[in-house]
Amino acid sequence: MTSIVQTLGRDTSAELGLGALLTAYHLRTEEEKGAAVTDADALPARYRAEISDPRSAFADDVVLVARHGDKPAGCVVVTAPVAGRSEIKRLWTVPELRGHGVASALIGAALARAAAVGVSTVALSVWSWRTGALGLYEKLGFAVVDSWDERDDLVCMERAVRLTDNV
Repeated sequence: MTSIVQTLGRDTSAELGLGALLTAYHLRTEEEKGAAVTDADALPARYRAEISDPRSAFADDVVLVARHGDKPAGCVVVTAPVAGRSEIKRLWTVPELRGHGVASALIGAALARAAAVGVSTVALSVWSWRTGALGLYEKLGFAVVDSWDERDDLVCMERAVRLTDNV
């Protein structure tokens, strides 16, 4: 069974395994971009800062961690709203639990949290080669929009948020 826990407010990120989840996310992303590194120390400084001090890196954001039993299963960051819009970032599910609803549960919790604070639109960006993620986002109501980021191979998506959202 998967449970979702909000971190950085009540629980420490270390207790929930957030650092390990973010490390895995960033290492995999760098590998997919063709810039594979062997450990977190070789990641760009901004990513190392997220891993070593998520409380500061995401100070204004909501960080959710999925737990499967007593183990970390995934994470997502929902940025603080700006003009009624938040962004979903750093969605990660540990590979052995993919296909078991962890990402959907995290996105559902993120959308519910966004709706609760009055957000009207949630946006995200995803690399074009992450076809599984693109399919999931489309299934959950996200649609491709004009890019707000000029990086090659980045797909930008949005969806409206409703008070009844809980995917």
